Amino acid sequence: MSEPRMEQEMSWYAEYGTRHAYDGADGRLISEYLFTENWTSWERHPSGAEIVYCLSGKMTLHQEKAGGQIETIVLEPGHYAINPPGVWHTADIQGEARALFITAGLGTEHRPR
Repeated sequence: MSEPRMEQEMSWYAEYGTRHAYDGADGRLISEYLFTENWTSWERHPSGAEIVYCLSGKMTLHQEKAGGQIETIVLEPGHYAINPPGVWHTADIQGEARALFITAGLGTEHRPR
């Protein structure tokens, strides 16, 4: 069985949000993904912070701060980062990486990278 591509995962994410909108701002989506390529979009979560915990491999998380400044965080196994509410973020993958996400999903937005 092959892992889903990032575009398919984003479609699933949007559908999940629709199905569970009644959770409101208190709802959290806990998910795990195996990445083999760079993300093709940016995303942000206006309703709350997101925790990104690297389980294996190496990923570089990019956060676009106010004023357009980009902050880069390298995550290796056991490292985590927090995407603050409303901060656009994307990631580059070195080889293959698996990460766990705890996300405040209400109102999540995506834009092309």
